Amino acid sequence: MSDGLPMNLKLLLIGNSSVGKSSLLLRFTDDEFLSDEETSATIGVDFKVKSIEVEGRRYKLSIWDTAGQERFRTLTSSYYRGAQGVVLVYDVSSRQSFDELLKWFTEIDIHCGEGVVKMLVGNKVDKEASRQVTTDEGKTFAERMGTLFIECSAKTRVGVMEAFQELVMRILDTPSLWNRNSNGIRADNGTIQPGNESSGLLGGCSC
Repeated sequence: MSDGLPMNLKLLLIGNSSVGKSSLLLRFTDDEFLSDEETSATIGVDFKVKSIEVEGRRYKLSIWDTAGQERFRTLTSSYYRGAQGVVLVYDVSSRQSFDELLKWFTEIDIHCGEGVVKMLVGNKVDKEASRQVTTDEGKTFAERMGTLFIECSAKTRVGVMEAFQELVMRILDTPSLWNRNSNGIRADNGTIQPGNESSGLLGGCSC
């Protein structure tokens, strides 16, 4: 684009298994929600593309949904490369998923280093009756870690679009993330293939 703004952005969804990462992605990209009985755990990495309009411009988001299980950790590490935004998801009705967020921040530090925009998302606010993590706890932790913060529900749509829009806006306000030539190349189907970071199609961390 003439003003240097990127047309394509790479985002990651990370967090413990069963916090609703895939449900957030499905709600955002297809405006659908599947019940627990209809879903299964992500194996390795899933990938979707979604175009959104922010402040009068359209951007194509390449969104990678990573498996939360430990056995896939080394498999998914390469997918951090070139990411400009990372969404760390926990389940507000699961104290464990919140308490283990620090290990996911460590993953980001190892594979992306500084600069990547991070957003902490407390999912499943529709389960208010079984909430184990308060909104104030989430906000306080996000402030401590220097990340954006929002609570949402993939089931009811609450906060989902807002989360991705805010993340994209912060990335666009961080030129160091997209003024680099160290990202994926476009495949014939328009996706971004990991491990081929030479064309500069997307900006991002040089991990």
